Amino acid sequence: MLPSEHRDVPSVLADGADRSTSDTGSLGSSTAQRVQKYSGFRPEVQGLRAVAVLLVVLYHVFMGRVSGGVDIFLFISAFFMTLSFVRKLESGRPLALGRYWLHTFKRLLPLAVVVILVTFVLLWCFFPAADVPEFRSQGVASAFYLENWALASNAVDYYAADHSTASPFQHFWSLSVQGQVFLTWPLIFGLAWLVKRRTGRSSVPVLAACFGVVFAVSLVFSVVTTATQQEFAYFDTRARLWEFALGSLIALAIPYLHLPRVLRVVLGWLGFVSMVLVGILVDVQGAFPGWIALWPLLSAAAIIVAGQTGSPIGFDRFLSWGPIVRLGDAAYALYLVHWPLLISYLVVRERPVAGPRSGVALVVVSIVLALLLTKFVENPLKRWKWPEARNWRLALVIVICMGLVLASAGTWSAVERHRTAQLEARAELNNPGARVLEPGYEFTGDENAPVLPASMQDQWVGLPRACEGEYKSANRTAQGFCRQTEKVENPTKVVAVVGNSHMEQYMGAVIPVAEEENWQLISVLQPGCGFGVEGQSSTCRDGNEAVMDYLEVLKPDVVMTTSTRSELMDGGAEHVVSGLEELTQDLTEQGSIVVGFRDNPRLDFDPTRCIAEKGRDDESCRVARQTVLGDTDPASSLDSIPGFVGIDPTNLICPVDVCAPVIGNVAVWLDSHHLTWDYTRSMAPLLHDTLVRAVQVTPGVAAE
Repeated sequence: MLPSEHRDVPSVLADGADRSTSDTGSLGSSTAQRVQKYSGFRPEVQGLRAVAVLLVVLYHVFMGRVSGGVDIFLFISAFFMTLSFVRKLESGRPLALGRYWLHTFKRLLPLAVVVILVTFVLLWCFFPAADVPEFRSQGVASAFYLENWALASNAVDYYAADHSTASPFQHFWSLSVQGQVFLTWPLIFGLAWLVKRRTGRSSVPVLAACFGVVFAVSLVFSVVTTATQQEFAYFDTRARLWEFALGSLIALAIPYLHLPRVLRVVLGWLGFVSMVLVGILVDVQGAFPGWIALWPLLSAAAIIVAGQTGSPIGFDRFLSWGPIVRLGDAAYALYLVHWPLLISYLVVRERPVAGPRSGVALVVVSIVLALLLTKFVENPLKRWKWPEARNWRLALVIVICMGLVLASAGTWSAVERHRTAQLEARAELNNPGARVLEPGYEFTGDENAPVLPASMQDQWVGLPRACEGEYKSANRTAQGFCRQTEKVENPTKVVAVVGNSHMEQYMGAVIPVAEEENWQLISVLQPGCGFGVEGQSSTCRDGNEAVMDYLEVLKPDVVMTTSTRSELMDGGAEHVVSGLEELTQDLTEQGSIVVGFRDNPRLDFDPTRCIAEKGRDDESCRVARQTVLGDTDPASSLDSIPGFVGIDPTNLICPVDVCAPVIGNVAVWLDSHHLTWDYTRSMAPLLHDTLVRAVQVTPGVAAE
């Protein structure tokens, strides 16, 4: 989403006049002709930017969908960049890549930083506290053009927080991809410059070959990764390079395309209709950026190839209309402001989507803000001459912009850490968690103390070290999951924790007991994979087989895992983990005790988010125990296996037959089906004796 001057940086004046046409007089006739082919302001393409950004905004606001308009922006940015650099190459002017990079980001960053800082204020005022740390870090990633990678990692990260609120910085992913291309694309032009300098020939064939290779390789990569890992591919720069390459190829080809006017009129209208239909007929968010992304790009290419038809019925007549061109000039600002405005409105009104009237208001306000920001912020900063006089001044502007975001986020984060540290210092008294369930417990703390944890960022349980020494696995798959506590000298028990994230969360209660009892604790956990074999994915089966191979060699005293799997809001469907019975028999025959924890309930909402939005006394944030779990532990069927011990912590999670969001002033739920580390840690004193008795069972003897 380039500012308007970037349609031809650095060869376009602030008012859109093209300098390159005035430079050709000093060139040879053949050179001047080549330069002239790639010169001239193209109002229809600037109007196309306006149409594309309106599609993005309208689809976001009214349909909750992605339109494909962002892909068109990526395409257009490469188109204009290529025209600008080809004129330089063909006229023999220096590329001055260093200055180009400084100049580009000096133009892009100030307006982006203004929006980021204002969004920080919106975060502080209106967004749920649990979301703020993650979104704040995304604001920093956006300022450094890394937001796409932050979103890509979250998209495939099993441990990413389950946010029902979209990030107000989510739209910066495309700007991040664009910024990364602005750094790399000029290197291709630099290669063409070297070839032209040595051969004296036109740079166009060299560029066509380079961009053709990038297009082919990136498109193949995009198709493959979209088919295998679409969530990551959507934000992956490598899977998007072909979209830029196509824009560059069209820019190189445009002077050689001479189609009849009638055909160009038809192309323009077909391109427009096709472009509008993409978001209606295709699940862009779920299908892109594979081959289907050719649809909006070829639609935009058709409009660009149609060009200025001169026909009174040509679509270019609309695109060249003054108000549309001016909206195209404000497209960057409109893209920046519409998304945080929309998300903030939805958060404040507690709505999943905007209604018709509020949607119209959001669109109008977004356009007005964009026009004002363009006129009073973006354009004055573009015309600011002081930075342009020296490269170090351009660099200084960039550093200041990035520094403002980093300093704001860092200071905010430091203040929150200090506040959290103060709360945690008083947590023993004010935030007892599960300890309030002990018989005879009397709460003597501050009843109005804030609920802990203050942030969910560090609430996934984990052991501190990769397995090493005698605990290291020779199996690479198992070693990839393997973690351990610090090495314990002469441990009383070696305890291996296996299974998935639900067993991982219970480690919050196991770790304090292990430290007290001098156990060596090891975890071999696979996200999403219960410790069983039958009925699971090939990845889970392979992982569990690797874990069993590891356990056969390690021969731990105790193996802990979840013995059941609960199902969403259906107490009757809880069942023993498939294949666990056979694995338990194998392990107990090898001399290990197997301790099976009953699974915690899975809910259809996040109780912690619920109380953040509705208050901790709202009954809708509580669930009756019988609606999410059965009356008895299904894993009791395994009690007959000598060496198996079942543990049911349900009374600590859903006491008094109610699954509450807060117990003992500690948030119980990390998301809809995981528990916070703070809460499971508070369960340790209540489970201590049960765990100690469990590990003392003699293998081969049925537990009583």
